[in-house]
Order: sequence, then structure tokens, then C-alpha cells
Amino acid sequence: MKFMKFALALAKKGTPSPNPYVGAIIVKNGEIISKGYHKKAGMQHAEIEALKNLKNPKDARGAEMFITLEPCNHYGKTPPCTKAIIEAGIRKIIFAMKDPNPNVRGSGEEKLKKYGIHVEKGMCEAEAKKLNEVFIKYSITKLPFIVLKSAMSMDGKIATRTGDSKWITCEKSRKYVHKLRSKYDAILVGINTILKDNPLLTVGIKNKKDPIKIVLDDTLKIPLNAKVVDSNLIIATSENYNIQQKIKLAQKGVKIIVCGKKEVNLKVLLKKLGKINITSILVEGGSEVQGSFFDEKLVDKVVLFYAPKIIGGRKAKIAIGGKGIKNIPSAIKLINGNMKKLGDDFVFEAYTHSNK
Repeated sequence: MKFMKFALALAKKGTPSPNPYVGAIIVKNGEIISKGYHKKAGMQHAEIEALKNLKNPKDARGAEMFITLEPCNHYGKTPPCTKAIIEAGIRKIIFAMKDPNPNVRGSGEEKLKKYGIHVEKGMCEAEAKKLNEVFIKYSITKLPFIVLKSAMSMDGKIATRTGDSKWITCEKSRKYVHKLRSKYDAILVGINTILKDNPLLTVGIKNKKDPIKIVLDDTLKIPLNAKVVDSNLIIATSENYNIQQKIKLAQKGVKIIVCGKKEVNLKVLLKKLGKINITSILVEGGSEVQGSFFDEKLVDKVVLFYAPKIIGGRKAKIAIGGKGIKNIPSAIKLINGNMKKLGDDFVFEAYTHSNK
């Protein structure tokens, strides 16, 4: 158990999207003799890293390998890990979870067993699935994993009746949001957020890559001098877009995706984003954008920040807008939730469905 937990901690060091987080530990006579993790897509897999990091390649013979994911058995950008494991002489493989891809699931295990390697699976499986929740959904559906983030007062308001919203939550919460942004491929907001706040939508953390920025903009109202306008921006628009504005935005390197006749169709957008390897999106838009994702049942996870404040006011902005539900039995149930304190605030994380 301790070796697998070490492998899971090691896996978190990578930034492998659209690939999974994977860590591998080689153990002999109860001692760790080598380790590796998948650093980035296109680079060596964790198993290969661990084998190459051995002081003496012969030490692999008769050893055990703890891996957070079933070893791959197919050629992609890199050769199959099963081949390297077999050739190295590893005696036993313990992996946490099966590969979720329906096309390859179980084939790595079968190949290893065929060559006489003892295989055990399921150790720390729940932790491994949580670590790779994005990869699991994307492998099965080819759709991005959607995380909805909102910051509000205890009475569910994201702004006062005059529209003032800076700052509802404390500094620690705002720093935590930047950590969240660094975890996901893209961050999404609506055009009203751009027009009102003119945000950068970047990660304010040293050596962390900024996510791709996505703006929902049905007619391309976005100002050309908005802070988000650069080659890292994708604008989702409708067929009702401003042609001249599209030409000017394209000249600035902005990618335009048309997905809807008069307004953006979110389901069509997510399919198109999945095709360009965007595996996860942090939705930070206003109440109407957030509500629309709930209305379409597209949310996988929520991260809700609550500040110990009461704003009040019937005209104050609420956290979740959209159409909403007609009756209580139709309410979206959040599961596997947990709450923690962050400075003066509270952060609640939960899922809209089980990840089995």
C-alpha cells in the first residue's frame, strides 16, 4: 500500500494532458530501487522512466513494479510499456486501475500474464481514479471534463445590486483559484464577464502554464483590445457573428469556433473542443453561463467558495442562473462532497455523478 501511495504522489508531479497522470515504483527485497513518472505528453511513460532510472538494468530482474495505471500495450507516440517490462524481467506488476479506454482496457494485463508475469490490480483504485478523473471521462466520451467554479456570499450572491463583486472571497481563496486554473486545459467565461471585468484569465503562479482561454460570444462583441485577445484565445460564436470582427480577431491569432445558429450550442462546442484535445475546462463565467451548463447537464464537478458574508437584495446577482428546474425531485444531486476552510472562507467540492 505504501509503495502505491508513493507512486500516486509521484504521478501528481507531471503535467501530462491529454495523457493520464502515472507514477511507477520498482521495488526489490522490500526497498525502492527506482522510480519514474509521466512528465508530459509525448515524453516517456512512467514505467520506462523507472526502468531507465535503474542504476543497473539487471536489477529489474525478479523485481516488483507498482504503477498507478495499467501498462499500455499499444504503439502511440511511444512504444508499449508491456514490451519493456517483459524484456526487463520484472516478476510482478501491481497497478491501481485499469486503462479506461474501451479499446485498450485489459490488454496490458493480458499481455503481461501471457508472458508469465504475476499481475495484481485495484490497490488504491479510488485514489487513482480521482487523480485521473479527467482522463477517464475523456477516454470514454472524448468530451472535456467540466468543473464549475463559483465564489459567493453565504446567501448565494456573486455581486451586490449595483454589480460590485470585488472582492467577495479572501486572498487565500483567490490564490487557490489560480492553482485550480493551472490544473485544467482551459478556462471558460461568457462575453459579459469580458465586457464588465476585462480579466486576463491567466495563472498567477511562477512556472505554471496558462490555460487556453475560451469565451462564449454569440455575435463577436468582444473588443479587440480586451486583455484576453491573443493567440491563446478561442471564441465560441454562432452563425450570427460579425464577419469583419472575425477577420480582425483572426489577424490577432484568435481561433473562432462556430457552433450554433443564433447562439452557442454548448454540446456542439464541447464535441469540437474534445476533437482538439481539450480534455478539461474550468467554467468561471457569470450566473447565466453557469446556469446554462447545469441546464444542459454538462457539469461533472463543482468547486464553490463561500465567504462568511451576507449581501442580500432581490436584485443582487445569484451564483447559478439559467432556466433552472421545475420541481425539487429534478434537482441536480451533488455527491462525494467535502468542505474545508480556507482563510475566512469555506470551499465545497463535489461531483454530479459517480466516477466508477
